[in-house]
Amino acid sequence: MEIGFLGLGIMGKAMSVNLLKNGFKVTVWNRTLSKCNELVALGASVGETPAQVVKKCKITIAMLSDPAAALSVVFDKDGVLEQICGKCYIDMSTVDPETSCKISEAITSKGGHFLEAPVSGSKQPAETGQLVILAAGEKALYEEAIPAFNVLGKKSFFLGQVGNGAKMKLVVNMIMGSMMNAFSEGLVLADRSGLNPHDLLDVLDLGGIANPMFRGKGPAMLQDNYSPAFPLKHQQKDMRLALALGDENAVSMPVAAAANEAFKKARSMGLGDLDFSAVFETMKILKHSS
Repeated sequence: MEIGFLGLGIMGKAMSVNLLKNGFKVTVWNRTLSKCNELVALGASVGETPAQVVKKCKITIAMLSDPAAALSVVFDKDGVLEQICGKCYIDMSTVDPETSCKISEAITSKGGHFLEAPVSGSKQPAETGQLVILAAGEKALYEEAIPAFNVLGKKSFFLGQVGNGAKMKLVVNMIMGSMMNAFSEGLVLADRSGLNPHDLLDVLDLGGIANPMFRGKGPAMLQDNYSPAFPLKHQQKDMRLALALGDENAVSMPVAAAANEAFKKARSMGLGDLDFSAVFETMKILKHSS
């Protein structure tokens, strides 16, 4: 099966590599075309525009940074819409439900098939094919994409109508962002009150709130290592979109709102391109200044 792939950032690059390694023919496109070179070395073809990729491939996957990027690749000149008739488009970007529905309506009205399929998991699960895929939209396209999804992820969910994948992803990332803030506060509190934060990591890992995120991020955070698996600016975008979903549904979310403010503070300090665990830095500074 020939698959198109739009967007070669941290996630898209790792996912394209997995498809190539597992015998799929892949045609790639990226806004900065030079990012395609590494994939060409592994056997990928390059499309000059999103429209060209869609024309060439039966199924095209997109993995873009935010709603603005997801919309521009579809609607702009030489975009997906120009060649989508009779073709399939799977958007795996994390966007709000409205953006997903807007893309879906445009594609289906032009005679194309659409599936949203955001993923839970960042750089390492993308590289090892261990993502969790949260799909919604056209069931037949979901079935057709299963061979590719099995390469990209460890489990796929079909969640019903378009928008449900986006909602599930925002809820998951909202919980993750709130947890990272609580974790960071705990590490600072342990340190400032005279405890060894490494001991805290060991204690947490043996209890009921042990989890892969604390285990994976904690030691690096204590060494001020925020090499980006999931950039903080994207985490803050997801908090913002989750809070908007809360507004729409009249759900009070004071913990998520506070976490969002901390991520915004981190962005204002220039930490947006670092891993989202760099929110830890905002608390170290707040505590120092008091």
